[in-house]
Amino acid sequence: MFGHFDVLHGVAGLAVGFMVGLTGVGGGSLMTPVLVLLFGVNPATAVGTDLLFASTTKIAGSAVHSARATVDWRVVRRLAAGSVPAAVVTLIGLHWVGKVGKETNHIIMAVLGWMLIVTAVATLMQKQLAVFAKTHERLDAQSSLVPTVFLGCVLGAAVTISSVGAGAIGVTALLMLYPALRVSRIVGSDIAHAVPLTFVAGFGHWIIGDVNFVLLGNLLIGSIPGVIAGSLLSTRSPDHILRPALAAVLLFSGLKLLS
Repeated sequence: MFGHFDVLHGVAGLAVGFMVGLTGVGGGSLMTPVLVLLFGVNPATAVGTDLLFASTTKIAGSAVHSARATVDWRVVRRLAAGSVPAAVVTLIGLHWVGKVGKETNHIIMAVLGWMLIVTAVATLMQKQLAVFAKTHERLDAQSSLVPTVFLGCVLGAAVTISSVGAGAIGVTALLMLYPALRVSRIVGSDIAHAVPLTFVAGFGHWIIGDVNFVLLGNLLIGSIPGVIAGSLLSTRSPDHILRPALAAVLLFSGLKLLS
């Protein structure tokens, strides 16, 4: 896997891994468009490779968050109960579409473009939505079960098709559903949930034949130290600067892919 090291791919992995650890956003949202737009990777291969990249990267990130007690495992279990089955069903659908026609790449590009735009809005509006949730009536632990599992289903399908959604969209929705939880626990829980989801989705893409393991190895060499460093610095990041900048990059990438 690591036989042909490419410096540019390694640097891309480092930068994206750092952003994932720092903000909980940026795995699929940044890496997939980088692979498609800058490196010219086939969209299906970019998604499949990025999913396994995200799974491995977020194992390191979730380990840091778990050690710092910033993971709510109840939330993780609820999300996974919806997302993992949804990922399996979506993979079957993608495989079937690929067999009956050559439309898989078009579907992936369209979904990826729109998901990036939604992610940009969610990234930009995250704090305002969190404040709104805190000032309105909260769901109790039992009432939030079904909405959380449903959220998992939506994320499972979206992430499997585009590799985007588990970060900003997942964090934003969780802030609305669990306003009493600290933001650091929301981010940690979201990263921990992304591990089984991206692994299952990535494994399915590998079975279909949409994973480039040489590319994956190059990305991981940079991403693992990047996500650890970002996770350790997450409580001191200049959020008011990072989020608008990240949202602008995501919006531009989404519009570029759709055009």
